[in-house]
Amino acid sequence: MPVVAAFAVPHPPLIVPGVGRGREAGIPATVDAYREVARRIADLAPETIAVSSPHATSYLDYLHISGGPGARGDFGRFGDAADGSTVAYDEAFVDALCEAADACGLPAGTAGEREPGLDWGVLVPLHFIQEEYARRREAGAAPPTYRLVRIGLSGLSPLDHYRLGELVQHAADTLGRRCVYVASGDLSHKLTEDGPYGYAPDGPAFDELVCHAFEEGDFLALMTADRGMCERAAECGLRSFQIMAGALDRTPIRSELLSYEGPFGVGYGIAAFEPTGPAGSDGTRAFGEAYARRHAEDLRRRRETESPWVRLARFSLESFVRGGRRVDPDRDLPDDLAAALPGELTSTRAGAFVSLRKDGRLRGCIGTILPVRGTLAAEICANAVSAGCRDPRFDPVGEDELDELVYDVDVLSEPEDVEGPGQLDPARYGVIVTCGDRRGLLLPDLDGVDTVEEQVRIAARKGGIDPAEPGVAYQRFTVTRHL
Repeated sequence: MPVVAAFAVPHPPLIVPGVGRGREAGIPATVDAYREVARRIADLAPETIAVSSPHATSYLDYLHISGGPGARGDFGRFGDAADGSTVAYDEAFVDALCEAADACGLPAGTAGEREPGLDWGVLVPLHFIQEEYARRREAGAAPPTYRLVRIGLSGLSPLDHYRLGELVQHAADTLGRRCVYVASGDLSHKLTEDGPYGYAPDGPAFDELVCHAFEEGDFLALMTADRGMCERAAECGLRSFQIMAGALDRTPIRSELLSYEGPFGVGYGIAAFEPTGPAGSDGTRAFGEAYARRHAEDLRRRRETESPWVRLARFSLESFVRGGRRVDPDRDLPDDLAAALPGELTSTRAGAFVSLRKDGRLRGCIGTILPVRGTLAAEICANAVSAGCRDPRFDPVGEDELDELVYDVDVLSEPEDVEGPGQLDPARYGVIVTCGDRRGLLLPDLDGVDTVEEQVRIAARKGGIDPAEPGVAYQRFTVTRHL
C-alpha cells in the first residue's frame, strides 16, 4: 500500500492541557484542526505512522531514523510529566528505509541516536492521535494498533530530504503498509515584537508562503524557498515538510489548509493532503526532479556571471581539491582568467575573506583582516583553499561537492579604531572585537544579524571574549563584496 494521507502539524507543547494550563484556549482553531487530523488518521486506520520532527536526533550531514523496538517520552521538561506516550516502532519499515537509503547513497540510517526518548515534535501529534484512539476504544470502535517511524532532520539539501520521503513511499509500497505521514514543524518564530523570539519582516512572509503552498499543494515552493528568508524567519518545520512532499511524490492530491494561527508570535499551520489517485500516476508532481532542474539551472547562471574575484577563488580551490596544487596567480592561471583579472587584483594588497555556501548553507569561510601576501590575487587564492579545506567547523570540501559551491569574496578596508558600539552599523561595517591577545571578527551585512548588539555578541564569542569585561576594544571596517 502507498502513503494513504499526509498531514503538516505544529508542535507547541502548550496545546497539551497539562502544559498549557488554559493557554491552549488562545489557539482554538489549532486545537480544533488537530482533533480533525486525529479523526482522519483514526478513520484511515494506518498500520504505520511516520513522523518527522525538528527535535529528534539531528545531524548536519545525516538523516537520522530512530531504531530499536520503541520509545517513550513525556512533557516533564514543560512541567507535565503525567502526559506522554509509549510507542512501538515499525522495525521492518525502518529496516526497509535504511536499506533503500544505503542502496541509493542517501546518508540516512539509525546510527548515532543521542536521545532515544520521544521529543515534543512527536509527542504533541501523538497526544491528539492517542486521545482520539482512546475515545474510539471507549466507544468500542478502536482502529487497529499502529507502529511508529520517527525521522529527524538534517543540514542536507532540500532534495535529500525529499528523497528520504520518496523512500518512505517506496518502503510503504514494498511492505504493503497502510502508512500515514505526519510532518511536525512550526512555521516562523518571529511574528510579533512581544513574542518570545521578537519580530522580523520575513516571519509573516515565510508563513504566507508556506500557507499558500499548503492550500495549493505546491510542494515545489517548499523546496525552493529562499534560505536567507527562512533563516531570518526562524522557521522550524520546512525540512519536515520537504520529506512529506517526497512521501507524496508523483501522487495526485487534494490539499487543505485546515487552520493557521500565530497569537503567541509563532506560526502554527495545519494542513491535510489526501491522495486522489495512485502514487506515481501524476508526472506533474515529480517535485524532486523539478527542483533538481531548477537548482542546476541556477548554478549554471551563477557561474556564467561570476566576477573575476570569484572565478579566481573557484579556480584556486578546485585546483587544490582535484590535484593538490596551490595556485600562483602570476603563472598558473588559464589565459582567459588571467586576461579577465582587473589591475586591482594584481597590483594592490588587502585583507580578504572567501565564503562558500552549499544549498544555501555556509560550507566554509576563512580570511585575513590585513594582507599577508604580495597581492590581493594571492590573498584570495590562499584564502579560498583555507575556506574549503581548513575551516575547523567543517570537513574539507570533497571533489564531488565542487560543482555545488557558491562563492563570494569580501575585500576588506583597513580597520579603524572606534570608541564603542555606538559607532557601529551591522549593515555597513564589519566589526573586530579585541581583548588582550583574543580577537573575534564578523563581516557586515549578514543574514539574521540586524543589530549592533547581535553583531558584537557573535564577534566577541568567536574570540572567547565577554563584551562586558574590561579592556575590550572595537574596530570597524567596510567590505567590497564580489559575487
